[in-house]
Amino acid sequence: MENEKLYEMTGSVEQVIFRNEQNGYAVIELNNSEELVTVVGTMPYIGVGEELHVVGNWITSPTYGTQFKAQALERSRPSDAAAMLKYLASGAVKGVGPAIAQKIVNAFGNNTLDILENSPKRLCEIKGITPQKAEKIGQEFQRMGGIRELILKLGGYGITAQESVSIWKAYGAQAVEQVQKDPYCLCGDSAQINFARADKIAASLEFPIDSRCRLRAGIIHVLRHNAGNGHTCLPEDKLLAASSRMLGVEREQVKTGLEELKMDGSVVCRTFRNRDYIFTAKLYRSEVYSAGRVRMMLRYPAQPLVGIESYISAIESEQQIQYADRQKTAIREALSKGMLILTGGPGTGKTTTLKAIIRILERKGEKVLLAAPTGRAAKRMSELTGKEAKTIHRMLQVKWDENDQPEFEKNEKNLLECDALVIDELSMVDVLLFEAVLRALPLGCRLVLVGDCDQLPSVGPGNVLGDLIESGLVPVVQLNQVFRQSMQSLIVTNAHKIVSGQMPELADHTADFFFLPYRTAEEIKSVIVDLCDRRLPASYGYSPLTDIQVLSPGRKGELGTIELNRSLQQVINPPDRGKRELTLGGTPFREGDKVMQIRNDYDLPWTRSDGTYGEGVFNGDLGVLSKIDRRASTLEVQMDDRTVLYEMEKSSELELAYAMTVHKSQGNEFPAVVIPMYHGAPQLYYRNLLYTAVTRARSLLILVGRQETIQTMVKNDRKTKRYTGLYDLLVGGGEDGR
Repeated sequence: MENEKLYEMTGSVEQVIFRNEQNGYAVIELNNSEELVTVVGTMPYIGVGEELHVVGNWITSPTYGTQFKAQALERSRPSDAAAMLKYLASGAVKGVGPAIAQKIVNAFGNNTLDILENSPKRLCEIKGITPQKAEKIGQEFQRMGGIRELILKLGGYGITAQESVSIWKAYGAQAVEQVQKDPYCLCGDSAQINFARADKIAASLEFPIDSRCRLRAGIIHVLRHNAGNGHTCLPEDKLLAASSRMLGVEREQVKTGLEELKMDGSVVCRTFRNRDYIFTAKLYRSEVYSAGRVRMMLRYPAQPLVGIESYISAIESEQQIQYADRQKTAIREALSKGMLILTGGPGTGKTTTLKAIIRILERKGEKVLLAAPTGRAAKRMSELTGKEAKTIHRMLQVKWDENDQPEFEKNEKNLLECDALVIDELSMVDVLLFEAVLRALPLGCRLVLVGDCDQLPSVGPGNVLGDLIESGLVPVVQLNQVFRQSMQSLIVTNAHKIVSGQMPELADHTADFFFLPYRTAEEIKSVIVDLCDRRLPASYGYSPLTDIQVLSPGRKGELGTIELNRSLQQVINPPDRGKRELTLGGTPFREGDKVMQIRNDYDLPWTRSDGTYGEGVFNGDLGVLSKIDRRASTLEVQMDDRTVLYEMEKSSELELAYAMTVHKSQGNEFPAVVIPMYHGAPQLYYRNLLYTAVTRARSLLILVGRQETIQTMVKNDRKTKRYTGLYDLLVGGGEDGR
C-alpha cells in the first residue's frame, strides 16, 4: 500500500500463535523489551527464541485487534543456551519436542545449533536418539536454514519471502544453487516469476544473452505471452521470429533451443495443413483431450427422447406461443442427439428455445444443470430461464493448489450428477475450462452449448465455439429470425445490421439507439461524462454506478478506459473529506467508487445481510467500494447483495469500472451503454468488437463521436485471428479423450 508510514521493531519471538507451512504466513508474539506485540506476515519456519528485526506498519483487525504487519524482516538465530532451548522446545524443528530439546541443549549448550547444522550425527551421543532420528532432525534443521538463506539471497533480487517459499518447494536444499545456475527456472509454474524479472536476475549474474537456459525460457515465454492473447499454439516460423526479436539473438540460435524443447517434451510440434505449429505441453494436451472427447460423444451420443413433437405441441399450447421452424429444429436436435450448439444474435429467440429444451428434459425426468463462465452471466441465465445456474468453476467445485492453479473436484473420478448440461456464453469459454467440463461429464450426458458466434472469443486461450462450428462435426442450429417484438428495438435491429456489414440507423432519435456526433476527443469525453453524471440520471432515472456502463475498445489513449475512468470518477465521485481514499498503482480509489474484479479469486470472503457467507469473486464482477479501513488494512466492496472483504494486498485485483473495455464486458448486460467512437489502434476497431459492445445494452445505447469511425468498424470484418489446434484435431482425428 502506497503512502503508508513504515515502522521498525526489534525483539525476540515469545510465541508462535499460528503458522502455515504451505505459504510461510505466521502470527507471532514479539517481545520488543517494552511489550508483547502481535506480528503477522510471511515468516517461514519462524520459531520461539529467534531474534527479529521487522519493518512494516500497524493495522487493526476487526477480529484480532491491533497488530504489526511485517513487510520485511531480518532474523538471527538464538544466541545462548536458554534461547536455544525455548526455540527447540517450541516445536520449530520437526521431531524435536520439549523433552528432547532439553537433552540436546544440556549436552551441547551454546553449540547446540552448530551441532544441528553441521554435525547432526553427534545427536546419537544423547540417550534415546537413534542414528535415523538424528539424521531426520539434522535434515529438517538444514532445510529450514536453506529456506532462510534463500529468502535472504533472493530478497536482493526483489523476490518476496512467499515467492522464496514456492521456489524452495520446487528445488529444496538445492534452491539457491539452482537459481544461480539457471535463474530462468523462476519462470516455471512453481515460482511464477515473469521472464523480465528472471532476465534481470540473470543479467546481474552475468549470464550471456545466448545462454541455453535463456533461449529455452524465452521461447516458452513467447508461447505463454501469446496464450494470454488467446493462441493455444504458434506457427513455428512466427515463434522463431518473435523469439529472436525479443531475445536479441540470431534465429538459428533460437531454433537450436526450440529443438531441445521438442526433444524433452516441454513443447509439442504438430503439422496442420502443411505448416508446423508449436504448443506448450499443457495446451496441447487440453486440445487433444477436448477433440477426442467431443468425437467420442458424437460417436456414442445420449439416447434420443421419444415423443418430442407432442411435447413441443403441448408447450406451445400451454405457453400460447408458436415456435419458429428453426427453434423447433433446435429443440429436436438437442433432444434427439447428444450434443448441440445453439447460436444466434439478439432477439432471435435463443432463451425461448432453451427454456423449451429444459422444460421437456425435466418432464422426461432428466436432471439438467445450467452453467455460464461468469457470475453475472450465470445470474442472467437464472433470471431468463427461471432455473438455478452456476458459474462453471462453481459447478466443477474448483479448488486452488499451492501454485494458485485451478483444480476441479468434479472430474473423471467424480463426475457431475446430471443427464443434461447447458452452458451459456460459450464464446467466453477457453479451451482449458472446456476440457475441465468434458472431463467431469458423465457418459451419455446430453450437452447443449449456447453462444453467439459473432461475439468476441474468450479472453483465455482457444477458440472453442468457433472451432467446434467450423469443424462441421457438431450439430449447429443458428437462429437468424428476429422476432416482431424485438424488431421494435433499434438496438437489436442495428446489431444485426452491424454484424451483416451494414451501417446502423443513426438518424432515428425516437427509439433506444442514439448517435451523438462530435469530432474531438475532448468534446466526446465531455459529452460522455455529462451523460453519465447528469443527463441520463435526470431523463431516465439511471444510476451511474449500477445502470450506466461506458465501454471503450481499449485501455489506452485519450478515450481509453484509463482516461475515461479518471474523468468520470472526478465528476461522479469527487474527493470529499467525508470519504476515505488511498492510491493504488498510481490510481486514487475512494469510498463510493465503482470498481471491478479483474481476476477470478476463489478465496475472497463475502457475507450477505441475511447472515449467509461464502468465498469467491469472479473476473468481471462489479461493485461499489463501500469502505476503506486503513487501520485494519482492508477494503469492503458491495457486489449486488454481497459484501466482499479485501485484505489490502488483494486490492491489486480491483480497478475502477465507470468505463471498461468491450472485452471485459462479455457476458454482462447493462440497462444503458455509452460508447466513444474515435480513432485508435486499428486492431481494436473492427466489426465484431462493435457488435459485441452494442449487444451489451438492454434498454439504451448511445454512440458518441465520429460517424466515419462507425463506418470503419462496420467495414472491417477482420476476425480475431487465433492459432489453435482444436479444429484440426477434430477434423483430422486425434487421440480419444481419456
